[in-house]
Amino acid sequence: MAEAVFPGSFDPVTHGHIDIITRASEMFDTVTVAVLSHPDKVGFFSVSERIKLLQHEIAQLSPKLAGNVRVDSFSGLLVDYLDERKARIIIRGLRAISDYDYEVQMALMNKSLNEDIETVFLVAREANSFISSSIVRQVATLGGDISKFVPAGVVKAVLSKIRSKKGKSR
Repeated sequence: MAEAVFPGSFDPVTHGHIDIITRASEMFDTVTVAVLSHPDKVGFFSVSERIKLLQHEIAQLSPKLAGNVRVDSFSGLLVDYLDERKARIIIRGLRAISDYDYEVQMALMNKSLNEDIETVFLVAREANSFISSSIVRQVATLGGDISKFVPAGVVKAVLSKIRSKKGKSR
């Protein structure tokens, strides 16, 4: 069975991420959405919160699509994680030409670290081409409406997190 790994921070998960997950699940037998756990970075959401949000949103997909998607986390080199999973395909989404430059560098580095690894690029749909987790966080923090960019459950989680952070800073 062909397993593909879609790595990222997913902090928070966006409609763009869900679209890539959906399309990848139609192409591969199994898709593992791998949340990067970076010990030196403090995320907006914890890794466990991001995993829960992803699991919730994936459960909203059709049973056929959701059935071949799993959520996991990893730290360290992505190629090592793929080795552990016995996977050899990395899924990456491309929004703009600026993503392409960076993603090709990463794909070439991963290929040089493990020649069996292949990277498959999925181009974002036009409606999602400008959405990024960092922009979503910024808009939400400044009081803007993010409901067009992330699923409803994620909107609630983001707003709750912002309220809790404001409460702690008082």
